[in-house]
Amino acid sequence: MVVMAAKKACEMLSKSMFEEVQRWGCMKQTGVSLRYMMEFGSVPTERNLLIAAQFLHKELPIRIARRAIELETLPYGLSEKPAVLKVRDWYLDSFRDMRSFPEIKGTNDEKEFTQMIKAIKVRHNNVVPMMALGVQQLKKELGPKIVHEDLDEIHQFLDRFYMSRIGIRMLIGQHVELHNPNPPPHCVGYIHTKMSPVEVAQNASDDARAICLREYGSAPAVNIYGDPNFTFPYVPTHLQLMVFELVKNSLRAVQERHMDSDRVSPPVRIIVADGIEDVTIKVSDEGGGIARSGLPKIFTYLYSTARNPLDEDSDLGTGEAVIMAGYGYGLPISRLYARYFGGDLQIISMEGYGELII
Repeated sequence: MVVMAAKKACEMLSKSMFEEVQRWGCMKQTGVSLRYMMEFGSVPTERNLLIAAQFLHKELPIRIARRAIELETLPYGLSEKPAVLKVRDWYLDSFRDMRSFPEIKGTNDEKEFTQMIKAIKVRHNNVVPMMALGVQQLKKELGPKIVHEDLDEIHQFLDRFYMSRIGIRMLIGQHVELHNPNPPPHCVGYIHTKMSPVEVAQNASDDARAICLREYGSAPAVNIYGDPNFTFPYVPTHLQLMVFELVKNSLRAVQERHMDSDRVSPPVRIIVADGIEDVTIKVSDEGGGIARSGLPKIFTYLYSTARNPLDEDSDLGTGEAVIMAGYGYGLPISRLYARYFGGDLQIISMEGYGELII
């Protein structure tokens, strides 16, 4: 009788939880612009931080609930894959934490809330590789029957899912960083009001070359062209991720194409151009390019030209390991980061020569 009662209580809890997730998932979310975050966070007074926390207390459960609902209703049985179930549980845990936190009335409440959302952000650190593992589990199950064009629904879901994740992490990260007692010069939370794209490109290239050296024992040079004094307001971590992924791809392509050559590998080139309306960053290489038949697949989540590292190690906790390639996520995720604040990412390939990534 005790076991039955406990089971019934658990089922009731799950049902009530599901209903609350559904209710919050139907609410309208509020967009927040880079300009607004920059202006609002420029004076992080206790009152402003309190207002921001009260906004997040209502906004984050809406966004988290929407993703939890979608994770329950994915096509082709993707929702049932163990890795996807784990991600869904992370979202449900975070929703539960948000909803159980009482109304934020003062500074102490705000500080406790900030610590909680900081922990939520850490909990979700490995959502991308865990979802990649889920998709890989689906690919194995479908085997040769898989047709990329037939899986548009999954691609569209993952685009929405990861774009939403970028937004959630931006909101949390921005609020947490506004508590930094010694912020770097010209920084408003995550936003650098005078970010040098040349400097970020240099740092990202150094990181990518370090990974390439670790994997292959050598790495092509990266030459960067542009005015190091040119700056504009942006989120350095976003640009760092984009350039890192693109340069990492280029280095791998060049390294593997010229591995058996006696000549020095040709460098990867980065050009930073400041236009009237846009800032353009071009990454070009001589890595052999992509065959025309492969171009439609490069922005999907089911394609990679590298071996998949998740076959070898699927034990993902909350750490963030960096690998050279293999998820097939570098380009589509980078494009989402570019689009998050109104930009874009385009590929021009010359098969037999290399690529231009803009």
